[in-house]
Amino acid sequence: MGLELRIIVIGLLFFIISGASVAITVGVYNVKDYGAAGDGQTDNTKVAFHAAWSVACAVQGKATIVIPEGAYLLGPTIFKGPCNGIMVMQVIGQLLASTHLEAYNQYWLHFQYINGLVISGGGRFNGQGASAWPYNQCKKTQDCKPLPMNLVFSFVMNAAIKSISSIDNMFFHIHIFGSRNITFDSIKISAPGDSPNTDGIHIANSANIQVSNSVIGTGDDCISIGPGCTNLTIFRVLCGPGHGISIGSLGKNAGEKDVIGLYVSKCNLTGTTNGLRIKTLQSSPSTLKASHFRFEQIIMNNVYNPIIIDQNYCPSANCPKR
Repeated sequence: MGLELRIIVIGLLFFIISGASVAITVGVYNVKDYGAAGDGQTDNTKVAFHAAWSVACAVQGKATIVIPEGAYLLGPTIFKGPCNGIMVMQVIGQLLASTHLEAYNQYWLHFQYINGLVISGGGRFNGQGASAWPYNQCKKTQDCKPLPMNLVFSFVMNAAIKSISSIDNMFFHIHIFGSRNITFDSIKISAPGDSPNTDGIHIANSANIQVSNSVIGTGDDCISIGPGCTNLTIFRVLCGPGHGISIGSLGKNAGEKDVIGLYVSKCNLTGTTNGLRIKTLQSSPSTLKASHFRFEQIIMNNVYNPIIIDQNYCPSANCPKR
């Protein structure tokens, strides 16, 4: 599928799931009406956000959850489907991650089992990672607990994530797993260049994912692509600082699936460790494949390794050998 046709298809998808017809709109649910306090100090985890999501998820048609101006403190929260209609989350204010690490498992905000999701509004997801980064020791020891990821999308279909920001996450900013047909457009992701494992967007076991018109600067990969991915498009992304755009690492776990179909176009990488990278562990099986990649119109400025294929990648002190 050509780039122009892909963009048209993705645009139509966003038009449909955004609910272009006002007639299908059911209602608007403001988190403040459910007790949310936007003072940056009150924990809103257990009441307001869960309550608004539960009510909106139960109705037919398109339901909009509004997070107005203010700073809303949240601990780990799951927004779970299936829902009866299209879910829209309009984030205007700022969401602040709780800094109590003992409360987390693997994520901060988790969107799961949803068919039809729109997140937009120009708001900001602040992971408040500076207090947690000193505890990230996973590259030094295998006996560690990873810090939580900012936004996780697992088993989500037909979604459009647009015009939001993710800053200073504790671990990955955005993680996509087991999902299909998601567009990320006009996303801003930022964390200091020396922040550990703060990947911008990580995609695994997913299909038909597009990232476009976005700015990503982190302490790790701007975009990383794990096993089991097909038909991915990265278009007009500014990357830097960070480790570039990476496929892999691949071959770490048994039963990993191939990566097939990646198109990267009109991207600009500045001040990154790597440009375009494919990395596999030495222990990866010979049957694992990464194929049908196309890279074009890529601009690199002050990139240490513009193009690198590493088949002996070892991210820790002890790596298994084949």
